Amino acid sequence: MDRLYSDGDSRLQTTDAHGNRVYVHPEDLDGRWKRRRLVVYWILIGLYMLIPWLHYDGKQLILINLPGREFTFFGNTFWGHDVPNLIFVLLGFVFLIAMITSIWGRVWCGWACPQTVFLDSIFRKVEAFVEGKSRQRQALAAAPWTLGKITKKSIKWILFTVISLHIVHSFLGYFVGARELFWITTRNPSENWTLFVAMLTLTGIVLFDFGWFREQFCIIMCPYGRFQSIIMDGDSLAVAYDEKRGEPRKSIGLPKEEQGDCVNCHQCVKVCPTGIDIRRGLQMECIACTACIDACDNIMEKLHKPPGLIRYTSENALAGKKAPKVRPRTVIYVLLLLVVMGLAYSSVSHMGDIKTIILRGSQDLYKIKSDGLILNHYKVEFSYTGKQEKSVYMYVDLRDENQVKLVTPLTPYHVKTGRKRSTNIFLQFDPKILDQGSYTTTVHFTENPDHKDPFYSKELTLVGPFN
Repeated sequence: MDRLYSDGDSRLQTTDAHGNRVYVHPEDLDGRWKRRRLVVYWILIGLYMLIPWLHYDGKQLILINLPGREFTFFGNTFWGHDVPNLIFVLLGFVFLIAMITSIWGRVWCGWACPQTVFLDSIFRKVEAFVEGKSRQRQALAAAPWTLGKITKKSIKWILFTVISLHIVHSFLGYFVGARELFWITTRNPSENWTLFVAMLTLTGIVLFDFGWFREQFCIIMCPYGRFQSIIMDGDSLAVAYDEKRGEPRKSIGLPKEEQGDCVNCHQCVKVCPTGIDIRRGLQMECIACTACIDACDNIMEKLHKPPGLIRYTSENALAGKKAPKVRPRTVIYVLLLLVVMGLAYSSVSHMGDIKTIILRGSQDLYKIKSDGLILNHYKVEFSYTGKQEKSVYMYVDLRDENQVKLVTPLTPYHVKTGRKRSTNIFLQFDPKILDQGSYTTTVHFTENPDHKDPFYSKELTLVGPFN
């Protein structure tokens, strides 16, 4: 590992002396944390691939139909005019990640981020299968372009392409529908040019990211690492090196009795997918993947020393400080999450309701008919996200039914799911009921043909000529 910090601990393994990218080939290892992560990874991958094929109540479990402005999540359907409700989903995810990070640190990055999940469980496995272990991959990368190298590289990238196609098609299944997408793939691409181009573009992005860009995404592009210092505190869990136990590290000339437990083997660096040295302390580039824990524990076991020189802990715990029973930062995140969940529940529970808006429907405040009666024109707009078509009956308050007549083109008016629909209503009355040019009445909306149990009522001010 002659390229490890060759200029005196001033740079990462992922860069050379001139700042150019150095391709990282993390060494393979086995350990209890890796086995646990692989179980989680394959569960997540299985869910990712399976969910587009699952249906509930006749609809795909998760479907984001952008052209149709239809968004289905676990049986609940949102439409274009319900997009503000999706803010609760986004805010809930943000506060959930913030809460988890404040307690368990960057567990998302190491255990659930798609970048880590696909890279560690699939792409690096394929690379190791084709090109060999870490040192063999490094030697192959440095070797001249022979037929053997070209063959191995070609096989690897062909396999990467096939895997990327599967990942992208599953992703598109969330937007097009997995079953519909299956039949689309059997037809000529010219029939669905937009979808075909989107598939090729996304496949190229996935192939570039997982095949070559890799840890550079975490180091350069991902904003989460830069937010962690704001979200985490001294009691947040992190993968950390126990400096008190490990220092001073083993080195030439240092008496054995003065040495700490760290034997300076660099195994923690060799297995790190982002090329950092965990012994430097908490770093933005650390994704808490636990590879360094397994590597160090394996060395400690061989040296007959206790494990945990590198472990899940917190800065305050390493400093000997006792964690407080209540952490204000975490409490704030929990409260914010509960508020968002409450708002989301309230929003979803009222999704079956018919939202009604009444506005004046013409520039003229009123019109006088040939028989002397007055007409006031209103426009009624309905928004409905329920599952079945509903019939809406409109009527004037009982106290005014002999004085004010409601005239509408359709009775009842049929409201269809997922659409904004509007109709016109006219309120006809004798000008004698006006008091200084106005009269107040109430219009009710109900699903009951007997004009009972209105779901919406609106008080309207009728206007006419001033007497």
